[in-house]
Amino acid sequence: MIMNWKYWIIISSILIGAYVLAFVLRKLINLFVKRQSKKVNVDPTNFSFIKNSVSFFVYTGGLIAVFYVTPSLKNISAALFASAGIFAAIAGFASQKAFSNIVGGIFILIFRPFGVRDTIEIDNMHKGVVEEITLRHTIIRNYENRRIVIPNSIISDATIINSNIIDEKIKKFVEFEISYDSDIDKAKQIIREEAAKHPFLLDMRSDEEKANNTDQVIVRVVGLGEYSVKLRSYLWADCNDNAFVLHCDLNESVKKRFDENGIEIPFPYRTIINKTK
Repeated sequence: MIMNWKYWIIISSILIGAYVLAFVLRKLINLFVKRQSKKVNVDPTNFSFIKNSVSFFVYTGGLIAVFYVTPSLKNISAALFASAGIFAAIAGFASQKAFSNIVGGIFILIFRPFGVRDTIEIDNMHKGVVEEITLRHTIIRNYENRRIVIPNSIISDATIINSNIIDEKIKKFVEFEISYDSDIDKAKQIIREEAAKHPFLLDMRSDEEKANNTDQVIVRVVGLGEYSVKLRSYLWADCNDNAFVLHCDLNESVKKRFDENGIEIPFPYRTIINKTK
């Protein structure tokens, strides 16, 4: 009984020590990142991944130590090794997804399709800012301030749109539809004027284009529909968030100017004929 209590104390000490060690290491990494971020522009992706990896390896080491110091568990481990073939098959099947997530996380760290704080879109479904990359999953904060947890194996096979990689500037297409009776030239002029007034609009013209008085905002007719003419403006902003605000503000200001100048934004008409006998 004394031996049993002795081993219980040892096991408890190892597990508590592993927890404390993982906690301290994570705190030290967080402190290091905060200090370094004040000096240089530190990419937190590596530190986030290392922080989560440290906990995994510390807990794994603690579990191995528990098996090593406990005779009864040594016998269990020997029996497991004796049936290693069956155990490997079961464990391999059970951990296939978990292992693929870990490999996916490592690939994200190595090949860097995105990093923490990048704005990304996964398979045209999930869009937001990357908050954390762990061994198993990646956490994205969407524009509703909700967290989306996506396994790394899914991200590895997904198409990713990264708004921050290399160049954060973004070209935004803002489209408007007007009726066939409306003045196209007037509508294009209104769109150009309202866009040029917005503080988030970037002037991407070359020096030659500026010298030639080329319009800062290009507006083109891109479609003739059943009941409308589609106009598209090409706008530049310095980041995805500002491009979104630019789009929304332009929708509002152009709509007001269209109303003032008699330019109709059409909608389909439906005629209902009620026949009575």
